[in-house]
Amino acid sequence: MLTEKIRNRESGIVLYGIVPPKKGTDPERIVEIAKLQMQRLQSLPIDGLVLYDIQDEASRTSARRPFPFIETLDCFDYSRHQLAALDLPKIIYRAAGKYSREELSGFLKQASATNNMTVFVGAASKDQPVSMTMSEAYDLKQQVRPELLMGGVTIPERHRAKGDEHVRVFEKIRQGCSFFISQGVYDLQASKDFLSDYYYAGREQGIDLVPVIFTLTPCGSVQTLNFMKWLGISIPRWLENELLHAHDILEQSVNYSEANWRELKAFADTLGVPVGCNIESVAVRKVEVEAAIELLNRVSRSF
Repeated sequence: MLTEKIRNRESGIVLYGIVPPKKGTDPERIVEIAKLQMQRLQSLPIDGLVLYDIQDEASRTSARRPFPFIETLDCFDYSRHQLAALDLPKIIYRAAGKYSREELSGFLKQASATNNMTVFVGAASKDQPVSMTMSEAYDLKQQVRPELLMGGVTIPERHRAKGDEHVRVFEKIRQGCSFFISQGVYDLQASKDFLSDYYYAGREQGIDLVPVIFTLTPCGSVQTLNFMKWLGISIPRWLENELLHAHDILEQSVNYSEANWRELKAFADTLGVPVGCNIESVAVRKVEVEAAIELLNRVSRSF
């Protein structure tokens, strides 16, 4: 089970990430979407499903958003109702700053100790107004449901700029995080730098390392590429050139993502750092979703 793999700090965790349908979708269409998602997911070699809590990140950058922000159904409600028949552990994201103390407490009380885990996400920027800080959310979780497994978000690319991503991770471990899921990874060097500092600092300080689950996402068009960059995913210039000039950008991105993953996993294995993989598609186009499934199947064969 996923909970056991996390508690045992095992490598090899494989997850798949989705977002619920947009708010205002016709109820019958929601049922259809959920049915299609469950049919697709039931046969996949995954340990759990990630359900994202989407928030508007316009305050993070002055750049124009390539796609309009569309609010989605609540991912916890969607998981409990439309995806209830899907026999998989579900990791529920919560953008902590947009909930009141009572709302977040209510979610924590209702979450299943056996089939749910949660990941708290902070504000998109320091200028974004919040109802609750991350520290307050972590404290509330420890008060209300200390036994509920909780993960954190890590951004390896931030390590290149600030050099302290491993310090952030250790602080979140102290606050109760048992695993981490990264932002989408295309910058292999930044991820290896982070893993190296995470390993050696942990060894020096006698801290047990928890699993780091790296997110991979295919890129099927120039529009998707621009959106990924807008989201803050770091794509090295040489790789961006390769994608832009590829005969098939989607196939090229899947190939590079698989190669990056295999190198990252080999590096983590030499250090003995537990790592896993989370596959997602930031686009909803069928061809990009299918490419994400193909990438997942390739990745699962690496364990």
